[in-house]
Amino acid sequence: MNLIKQWFQRYFSDPQAVVLAVLLVIGSSVVLLMGGMLAPVLASLVIAFLLEGIIHVMEGWGAPRTRVVILVFLSFMAFILFLLLGVVPLLWGQALELIRELPNYLSRGQAALLQLPQHYPVITEAQITDLLSLLQKEVTVQGQRILSLSLSSIPGVITVLVYLILVPLLVFFFLKDKQLIIRWITGFLPTERKLSTDVWRDVDVQLGNYVRGKFWEILIVGITTFIVFSLLGIKYAILLSVLVGFSVVVPYIGAAVVTVPVALVAWFQWGWGADFAWLMVAYGIIQALDGNVLVPLLFSEVVNLHPVAIIVAILVFGGLWGFWGVFFAIPLATLVSAILVAWPRPANGGVDAT
Repeated sequence: MNLIKQWFQRYFSDPQAVVLAVLLVIGSSVVLLMGGMLAPVLASLVIAFLLEGIIHVMEGWGAPRTRVVILVFLSFMAFILFLLLGVVPLLWGQALELIRELPNYLSRGQAALLQLPQHYPVITEAQITDLLSLLQKEVTVQGQRILSLSLSSIPGVITVLVYLILVPLLVFFFLKDKQLIIRWITGFLPTERKLSTDVWRDVDVQLGNYVRGKFWEILIVGITTFIVFSLLGIKYAILLSVLVGFSVVVPYIGAAVVTVPVALVAWFQWGWGADFAWLMVAYGIIQALDGNVLVPLLFSEVVNLHPVAIIVAILVFGGLWGFWGVFFAIPLATLVSAILVAWPRPANGGVDAT
């Protein structure tokens, strides 16, 4: 008990450290316990945070905030309408086409697998049969899951419609009344909160850079991939480009996972030939340029984290909050790092967490 008491006195003797700890507990509890109910609010906060960067730049040019907010909001709505009316129908059409072709692809894949024992004696027919049986069961399970989703699609459609109404309204008011909302929230906080303010300022910069940088990375990688795939003539170019674009949300893991459908579609369309090779080379170049050119340009101000720390953050926060946990894994890890660095320590003790 004395050891725990000494540890508590060492790291929580500063009242501001206690305030920061309480705020972290309250914030985490709200997201964990009420994340589902507050999903439109959280999504609106993310979008408003994304648009705030553009507004800040335009305000620096001397434009009034109200006019800038209206202009940026209308541009955001035009972009959403373009996605809903232009991109989503094409994406849906290609997805339906892929589902119709799936039985043909499965039969061709089965025939290719059955030929493996002839070329590689190490692989037995029994192993191939077991693998095909496992794949067939998995396809059946996924088909039943898709069917159940389609049967329960009416509540999902209603939820989407509610989101389409609530989220734009919330985004507009978050942008328009930003200072008013901040003053209202800070009115409930203790007066002495320098430590919490310092941590928030650091995280605010990191989070803003990450969200806006990740948005542009998804957009640039997706559009570039679509142009390249369209020029090379691969099927489902839009569908695959969207997958490649969103794969950058999960560093390392996303690129490895999305390579599988890209390679499979190319193989089913062309087989082992020059077209397949050219497409995979082009895809590899896109991934290389993204990792070595685009990411350093977009995230030059984001704190560098070790790959192990990134993977652990993705697993932990993704397990807690799903997609949004994966999306914000790096900034959340940055938040943890900023807290550990800024946490007050006695002069005669404590291990440097950096």
